[in-house]
Amino acid sequence: MQPREVLTLSPRKVAYLKFLHEKNSGARTGEIAEHFAVDPSTVTKAVGELARSGLVVHQRYLGVTLTEEGQECAEFLIRRHRILGLILTHYGLSGEEACREVERFESYVSRDAVNRMCHSLGHPTRGICGSITHDSRCCSLHDGEENV
Repeated sequence: MQPREVLTLSPRKVAYLKFLHEKNSGARTGEIAEHFAVDPSTVTKAVGELARSGLVVHQRYLGVTLTEEGQECAEFLIRRHRILGLILTHYGLSGEEACREVERFESYVSRDAVNRMCHSLGHPTRGICGSITHDSRCCSLHDGEENV
């Protein structure tokens, strides 16, 4: 998935990818449905779309796992969440408030914007809900340069 295509993911698909990343070994659609309190058919439809995008592999009766591309995408999604949450705490929100607010808008923030925010924060390694990893494009960003 191209970096700009991450913005086309619905908030629900973003949540599924982050959940699968946390699970590390994958999850069954029923487990995903239970975690998000949705109908299993809703999960199956979204997982099918994620599979067609090349982000997950869905094996019937075995479950859903991230592809390499899905893993990279999920890592960015988690990084984006943590950077945005950290910024909101700088403006007086508690960690819990920041996480809740970030979930409302994070799907609309581009990789370029996240990289610039990360750079302006000095490439932090800890966010309010965990460690922050950095990709090469973020860490190679210098003052005044655009991240293309």
